[in-house]
Amino acid sequence: MLSCLKATELIEKKLDHKLNMMQNIQLAMHKSMCKACTNYEKHSYILDDVLKHPMNKELSPDEIEKLKKSIITKLNN
Repeated sequence: MLSCLKATELIEKKLDHKLNMMQNIQLAMHKSMCKACTNYEKHSYILDDVLKHPMNKELSPDEIEKLKKSIITKLNN
């Protein structure tokens, strides 16, 4: 059984590289019993997407608040 530390390492590795079959199975088994790591993976994908696709314009204070609320909503789902 994977520790949470090893599971988070695999989650981060999975963002940029393909995991082998054994790693995928171990990670899936761990996440089936660990809500914290499941949430960590979801949050990692959201943050990775935001960092890889930054906005190329300046945002108004209202747009910043809307974006913050949207991110918080996605993180809480």
